Amino acid sequence: REAAAHIDGPLLILAGPGSGKTRVVTHRIAHLLASGVPAWQIAALTFTNKAAEEMRSRVETLAPGQPVWMGTFHRFCAQLLRRYASMVGLSDNYSIYDTADAKKAMKRAIEAADVSTTHASPDKIAANISRAKNRLVTAEMMQGQSLSPGDAVAARVYPIYQQQLLTANAVDFDDLLMHVAKLLRENPELRSELDAKYRYILVDEYQDTNLAQYAIVRAMSIDHPNLSVTGDPDQSIYGWRGADLNNILDFEKDYPAVKTVRLEKNYRSTPNILRVADQLIRHNRKRKNKDLYTDNDEGEQVVLRLFDNGYQEADSIVDEIAAAIHTKGMSPSDFAIFYRMNSLSRSIEHSLRSRGIPY
Repeated sequence: REAAAHIDGPLLILAGPGSGKTRVVTHRIAHLLASGVPAWQIAALTFTNKAAEEMRSRVETLAPGQPVWMGTFHRFCAQLLRRYASMVGLSDNYSIYDTADAKKAMKRAIEAADVSTTHASPDKIAANISRAKNRLVTAEMMQGQSLSPGDAVAARVYPIYQQQLLTANAVDFDDLLMHVAKLLRENPELRSELDAKYRYILVDEYQDTNLAQYAIVRAMSIDHPNLSVTGDPDQSIYGWRGADLNNILDFEKDYPAVKTVRLEKNYRSTPNILRVADQLIRHNRKRKNKDLYTDNDEGEQVVLRLFDNGYQEADSIVDEIAAAIHTKGMSPSDFAIFYRMNSLSRSIEHSLRSRGIPY
């Protein structure tokens, strides 16, 4: 209630897992609308279309027919760029390259740059350029830096790739963020205009923002610092694609007048699981302290098992399923096995087949 009822001023919602975060954000939007804030002054930014759709459907239930802007950072920036494309050398009917188009353009740029891909694959070069864009490092800036061998190759390709995009009146996904961040930085009047239009900005999963995303929401929350961010440093997993944990850790430095609300009650899990998770997470060095609790039943004890290899692990999992089927009258369809990536299913499938368990 405290988080949802907050209106003016910066707000940091530290939301533990399973703590009803989406419910709080959508109720806050509904409360802003009920308090007289016009729908067009509110923008809710998410990381996935699925999260945006979930938010949209919940807000529609709470406040039907209100045209609040809800969507991903990239969609928001694509929309802004249509209006101000000429300011970055594009026309308003520019194309957004998908992954396949961007790969083809990158391949052409690598050929034009005449660089060897023996030690730096096209994917690696593309990843280095993407990382530079997410840190708002332009092709020109990259030339002047002291670089690792991999980055040095990327620095030769980057300006050619960027010129190809411009000539084709096109952008890649990273450009959507970079161009808008540049627009806001270099055009004070436009920055002020957008700050006044989107007076209430809400950002979901703030721990996963990169420097470009940070720069965009920061620039649009100066005159009207009603920026509300929701996240949890302990759930940051996207450092490999440029997410900067310091964005959420330093939020209170950026906005000294911030109101901080901790969502610590977990509705999803059991006390036994929360205790184990909490003991593990306390080893994180960069974090904001939370004390998770739940009113749910204690639940089963957490079991930790160690194996010498993946085949031992697979056999143990399947033996447990087989025993439950044969002694407890359970069915194979009562079970689900989660794994981190598809290649890890092979040993499990082998064990299931060898025991005749359909899956």
